[in-house]
Amino acid sequence: MLHISPFRQALIWLTVAVGLLLALPNLFYDRVETHNDAIATGAEGAGWPSFLPSNLVNLGLDLRGGAHLLAEVNVEDVYASIMDATWPEVRDALAAERDTVGFVTREESPADELIVRVSDAAGADRAAEIVRGLARPIQTLTGAGSTDIEVVQNGPVLTVRLSDAEKLAVDDRTMQQSLEIIRRRIDEVGTREPVIQRQGDERILIQVPGVGSSAEIIDLIGTTAQLTFQQVIGPVDDPDSPAGVGQEVLPSLDQEGIYYILDSAPVVTGEELVDAQPAFDENGRPAVNFRFNVSGARKFGDYTLDHIGTQFAIVLDEEVISAPVIQSHIPGGSGIITGDFSVPESTNLAVLLRAGALPASLDFLEERTIGPQLGQDSIEAGQRAALVGGLLVIVFMGMTYGLFGIFANIALIINMGLIFGILSLIGATLTLPGIAGIVLTVGMAVDANVLVFERIREELRTAKGPARAIELGYERALSAIVDSNFTTLITAGILYYLGSGPVRGFAVTLGLGILTSVFTAIFVTRALIVVWFARKRPKTIEV
Repeated sequence: MLHISPFRQALIWLTVAVGLLLALPNLFYDRVETHNDAIATGAEGAGWPSFLPSNLVNLGLDLRGGAHLLAEVNVEDVYASIMDATWPEVRDALAAERDTVGFVTREESPADELIVRVSDAAGADRAAEIVRGLARPIQTLTGAGSTDIEVVQNGPVLTVRLSDAEKLAVDDRTMQQSLEIIRRRIDEVGTREPVIQRQGDERILIQVPGVGSSAEIIDLIGTTAQLTFQQVIGPVDDPDSPAGVGQEVLPSLDQEGIYYILDSAPVVTGEELVDAQPAFDENGRPAVNFRFNVSGARKFGDYTLDHIGTQFAIVLDEEVISAPVIQSHIPGGSGIITGDFSVPESTNLAVLLRAGALPASLDFLEERTIGPQLGQDSIEAGQRAALVGGLLVIVFMGMTYGLFGIFANIALIINMGLIFGILSLIGATLTLPGIAGIVLTVGMAVDANVLVFERIREELRTAKGPARAIELGYERALSAIVDSNFTTLITAGILYYLGSGPVRGFAVTLGLGILTSVFTAIFVTRALIVVWFARKRPKTIEV
């Protein structure tokens, strides 16, 4: 007897309802996206009910327009940073044996070298031995058995440089850090599904949909947001004031014409920062609260304890944003950055500090902006293709199978909604090839219904009753439906596994379309027919 249990009926229609509910936000794309961006930046969302789902199908660069950038990472910058960080360690190690090696001074040197001179030439051999003892083994497989630094002695002058194995490890680490920091910076300001991937040894491809110009992304990425706390040697009014080796002259951000001579070796760096949040100071002005990790808090606390009454500088991107006098010991590793900020500037600064400083500067070799008009043309072309294809299929099914064709058409519309519901749920990105996969699915979606209806026709010719014919039609067409769709699903899986970019987008929509079309053909159309048959109780049927 043609029958579906109430439980199975409820399960089928619940699945349909959930799928269509998930697809609903895509009908109000701009409103929901504005709501989501407000939530992502910590503001209160508006314009979309909070009890409704708010996941969207992300539109790719070819559909929405956006920015395309190719950046080169200057890994040599990191070598200079490592050498600067090595100098205090070398200086302290040699100072511990001053009786043997004499006084230690740092000489001018290339960015990737540290040149040290000892005043007692007789102790140069001992000095070289001490510095070599600071070398650490490299922990990578390719650098097994090597150390991170090499020391060359030339009389009383020691040249410390990175080993080749360490340079390779640093290059790889720098690229990985740059990729992660760029991804965090772009994602945290609410943009959708950027493509950020490594190309070659020192280049990064960045594609961000929905951005008005590439300059917006360059401004966001290019800001280093490197926070350091450095000892103040003294204020000056001339940027060309002489500074000793290991010192630098930086301008004040708020006080025009004021400069500070600082110790180049920072007390604490932004790398030890664990949190930064926009806030307001005691006067109600925008500021940024920060907090260090355990090691940073200890360094910060020890420094403030030993330097009460002296100035220290809070430096952001080589500008002194504040140079307060240490009034007392500051334990806990927490503090506040004040300055001439607006509320958006303090919020953006907090985002950049949380993301961290780029380990090296970037050179943008290629930048393109794909206008939204081009993306809109692609969307409209895809919509026209889907609409024409869908209408032709609907007309064909209605003319060929009558009322049963109408049931198939209702299932086809539900099928489209389910595809977009699943794409929204998994956060997939829809590209132009993805639309091609959906258009292909429109034609394939009714294939299973055609097999079922033709089988019902055959069963009716054997003088069986309509209920029995419908039941046998679904049962005996099932194997053919599963076989044909399973082979296509395997093909989609191979395309996804072996392909990349647009090919994967096509494979995803094709695979999802196969699953939803089988569900709607086997369950939804059958449920519709069962409801109709239970109400009409026809003696004969025309398929």
